[in-house]
Amino acid sequence: MSRIDESRPFLPVSIAVLTVSDTRSLAEDKSGDVLVNRIEAAGHRLADRALVKDDVEAIRAQVMQWIDHGEIDVVITTGGTGFTGRDVTPDALEPLFEKRMDGFSTLFHQLSFVKIGTSTIQSRATAGVTKTTFIFCLPGSPGACKDGWDGILKMQLDYRHMPCNFVEIMPRLDEHLKRGA
Repeated sequence: MSRIDESRPFLPVSIAVLTVSDTRSLAEDKSGDVLVNRIEAAGHRLADRALVKDDVEAIRAQVMQWIDHGEIDVVITTGGTGFTGRDVTPDALEPLFEKRMDGFSTLFHQLSFVKIGTSTIQSRATAGVTKTTFIFCLPGSPGACKDGWDGILKMQLDYRHMPCNFVEIMPRLDEHLKRGA
């Protein structure tokens, strides 16, 4: 069963938050605020925060800028995961994934189903790894951001979480690059 091993130190990670929206500004970004507040309350470092329009190139450019920065461990996006014509976050970012994290979507939908029932199928929440950066794409509602952070990310981004967590594998995410694959 999962647990926190208090004998291990907490290791803060560097997280960037990207809100994808045609209708909000950072001042009106409740979903981004939820993520920032939870990231900071957990003891992690907020590396950066931005808002871009629902545009494949704008989303991809911002995330790649953070990934290429080299000091950001995790990118969390909020918004643009639905099915309308403007919802393009997964379309922008999934092609960048070197490895998909299918379990994230599955678990997110399980947690979401408990709260909103079958409406969870209207989300294309997704995640993956690009270079040495984890990318998590959450829906644009504050409730979905709470569910994604509280139910998954808070634990997986805590080095003390057992039996395993993302933090302990971060140093090995680039093994394929080091051996010249």
